[in-house]
Amino acid sequence: MYKRVRLRDTVEVPPAHLAEVTPNLVKKLLQDKLEGRMDEDVGSIVSVIEVHEIGDGAVVHNEPGVFYEAEFDALTFDPQMQEVVDGEVVEVVNFGAFVGIGPVDGLLHVSQISDEYLAYDEQNQQLASRDSNRTLGVGDAVRARIVTKSIDERNPRDSKIGLTAKQVGLGKHGWLEEDRQKREAQAGES
Repeated sequence: MYKRVRLRDTVEVPPAHLAEVTPNLVKKLLQDKLEGRMDEDVGSIVSVIEVHEIGDGAVVHNEPGVFYEAEFDALTFDPQMQEVVDGEVVEVVNFGAFVGIGPVDGLLHVSQISDEYLAYDEQNQQLASRDSNRTLGVGDAVRARIVTKSIDERNPRDSKIGLTAKQVGLGKHGWLEEDRQKREAQAGES
């Protein structure tokens, strides 16, 4: 889920920029420092939006810059447990598909995609069912639910988000449309 949050952090202003410490300068320094960083409390910081307040500068022994505490708004992405998300398959491997959800990827394990057996087709980079001829490949839009979440603040790329698409209303968007059309056709026959 995307959220706008109010945060406080300290930023070092280099000596060359001390003549004019402006909100735009502090915003740029905060963007360089924080964007893309993962935080356990607020999730992934997507963008620093607006600087509201800049405190008094502090000099630290043996550091060339001056440190300022700033209050600012940031756009964050914080995936919540049980949240239903839409994403795009960015990679297919023999054990499942990685789905891009916001600025992070979640794993849709092969056992959590369908009740059918899905075989890995390395040549076409997809998972395929022999029974229904359904395939899941790179670029496919998917709706899934977040079932596990492990955030690694030090190495955001090592954060793990587990997904499932086995419930009704979840799965590849094309499959969901096919299922809807089948239900409408059956209802029309009644």
